[in-house]
Amino acid sequence: MQRRRVGASGLEVSRLGLGTMMWGAETDAETAAEVLAAFVDAGGTLVETADAYAEGAAQEVLGTLLAKVGRDRLVIAARCALPHGALGDGPARGALLTALDATLVRLGTDHVDLWQLPAFDPSIPLDETLSAVQVAVYQGKARYCGLVGPQGWQLATVAERARTLGPVAIPASAQVEYSLLHRAAEHELLPAAAHHGIGVLAWAPLGRGVLTGKYIGGTPADSRAASPTMAAYVEARRTERASRIVAAVMTAADGLGTTPLAIAMAWVRDRPGVASALVGARDARQLAASLAAEPVTLPAEIREALDDVSAVPQPA
Repeated sequence: MQRRRVGASGLEVSRLGLGTMMWGAETDAETAAEVLAAFVDAGGTLVETADAYAEGAAQEVLGTLLAKVGRDRLVIAARCALPHGALGDGPARGALLTALDATLVRLGTDHVDLWQLPAFDPSIPLDETLSAVQVAVYQGKARYCGLVGPQGWQLATVAERARTLGPVAIPASAQVEYSLLHRAAEHELLPAAAHHGIGVLAWAPLGRGVLTGKYIGGTPADSRAASPTMAAYVEARRTERASRIVAAVMTAADGLGTTPLAIAMAWVRDRPGVASALVGARDARQLAASLAAEPVTLPAEIREALDDVSAVPQPA
């Protein structure tokens, strides 16, 4: 699997990343072990996790597997979530460092490679949040930092302020939802990231599963859309516009002799500024389908056609 630098930083990751949102919930420890082993065997390095996934269980499962696959073979991107309804407990220095320590305990490691912070909280001084990053890096608990879900102006504000405090506080990455169905990041976030040398980690590159074409004939019983806890998450992307885009993706897949998944993945993966596209495979079979996209490169005419059918008006 090819690797890329994350923005202008020295951090290198596989251009396909493995998300662990379902680990400890729909994906048990045994299945997670199979998925991680297959991912590493294919040359994958970037594994994304969060303290909010299954209330910490996802990180605990990952922690049990690090010794088996080799900690030094992985780039762990660990996300810190804002406590629900408690902005005052958000990216304050003490709360962040406490959350990081708890993550390290669950993972059974002494550091994370990329510490991803909540995007922005106006109730907490930005310098305080950035000072937590400095402490974590100087103590060796984090190698780089990133932001999750920032708006373009927020990313630019953080980057500009971080530069005045020292290089260790400058974000290396921004993790955002990005797919043919959801291109909002192109309006402000991607230009801001490019300007400041920040790499993009694209989550939900398959449009929350909709771009695979699995929902064309209805809702499969084993799909996320059939799950009481995930149905709303998927339904947000099942729109009339999405149907037109999925049809175009399927046409492209037929023309290239590949799958709709591979088409959708290749489109996101090779967008300017994207360092890695994150996939959340529930089992080894789903991961294999995503790995099959690795050699696929979209011809210019197909990429342009997909750009056109998925284009959204620029905000006024």
